Amino acid sequence: MNPTASPDDFAARLLRWYARHRRVLPWRALAGERADPYRVWLSEIMLQQTTVATVGPYFKRFLERWPDVAALAAAPLDDVLTEWAGLGYYARARNLHKCAIAVVESHGGRFPDDEAALRTLPGIGAYTAGAIAAIAFDRPAPAVDGNVERVIARHARVETALPKAKAEIAALVRPLVPSPGAGDFAQAMMDLGAMICLPRGPLCDRCPVAADCRARAAGDPEAFPRKAPKKARPERHGIAFWLRRPDGAVLVRRRPEQGLLGGMTEIPTTPWLETLWDAEDALGHLPVAATALGPVAGRIEHVFTHFRLTLTVLAGTSDRPAPADARWCPADELHAQALPTLMRKVVRHMEKRGTAGPLFAEDGSP
Repeated sequence: MNPTASPDDFAARLLRWYARHRRVLPWRALAGERADPYRVWLSEIMLQQTTVATVGPYFKRFLERWPDVAALAAAPLDDVLTEWAGLGYYARARNLHKCAIAVVESHGGRFPDDEAALRTLPGIGAYTAGAIAAIAFDRPAPAVDGNVERVIARHARVETALPKAKAEIAALVRPLVPSPGAGDFAQAMMDLGAMICLPRGPLCDRCPVAADCRARAAGDPEAFPRKAPKKARPERHGIAFWLRRPDGAVLVRRRPEQGLLGGMTEIPTTPWLETLWDAEDALGHLPVAATALGPVAGRIEHVFTHFRLTLTVLAGTSDRPAPADARWCPADELHAQALPTLMRKVVRHMEKRGTAGPLFAEDGSP
């Protein structure tokens, strides 16, 4: 930080701006209201790696179905995964459920109010613990998300590249957090990054802390935060088996609890390999004997965090019983399953080719 700017001055300017320009969000308490720890926690888990616009409808549905942590803890995991379907990063949903159970069983249904205790709960890391402690309990904790990283990296002109700079940025934020007022400060920093200190074209002339921003003074705010060069995503390939009974039911199975898309429902596939599949080898992974097997034109492409996947589809029919790890799902119930985005793409791919009913809208929602 600029040595001429005191932490108190930084916070005061930011909070004055926030009082006039704060965003109204479904999970955020209004000015003067006390924040609900359950809503804060739920929103923060959902917002990890996800946009505010995407999270809004999911947050509303979760609250309607499970209005408090006890209700969520009592819910079957399959129901939670089904409501989460399409939001991505599915380990968050499993940890969300585990965390709700832990809060009920180990904390009497009340969230702990400090960072250290919050970090002992499933799915809560440094950022989420800081955000909950500050916003829900007004503890002077740093809540450093991507927006805050950008604000501080520019304001202090942090030369260390992300992700290595995370600890340095958190250390710069901590002395700035006022007490009382930590909750408003955390949300003000998030709003400043989302509304003013934009990744491209930052609105420096509207920024309440621009006067001592080092990157602005140097004329290069868009050069920060520094980022390490991205590694190329490896390519993986698989074959999905679209198998239907004569009555139209589709074969689905549940993925293992641990690992990518854990616990979610899938259209069966081969393992995902770095090389293209040989047809004969792929048939060795066919989950049940089928007839009229044939390739379906086109491909399904999906980008995960660490690799890019391309699926092709083999379609066929079968009247055999489902294997132990799978089941036949009536076509009109497929939309209610915990299908991740990748598998919804498979369904839409088949729908467009006239082999599936109108199960999903173009945005992937039931």
